[in-house]
Amino acid sequence: MTDTATVDTLDLLYGVPKIAAFLGLTKRATYHLVEARRIPTFKIGATVCARRASLIAAFDALELGPSQADVA
Repeated sequence: MTDTATVDTLDLLYGVPKIAAFLGLTKRATYHLVEARRIPTFKIGATVCARRASLIAAFDALELGPSQADVA
């Protein structure tokens, strides 16, 4: 059986460099998206973090577009 804390830790991207690598973007582009609140992030202390699942869901919603996202 999988421990919930382990799953949550694996889902966590801790720091903009890790988020950027996951998204395939530069750190600068990622900082821009974070500041513009275009991607779902949160802070632990002063470090910007994100969950892989939240980023995937956000980009899935962008692919579907506003009219299709309401239907799904």
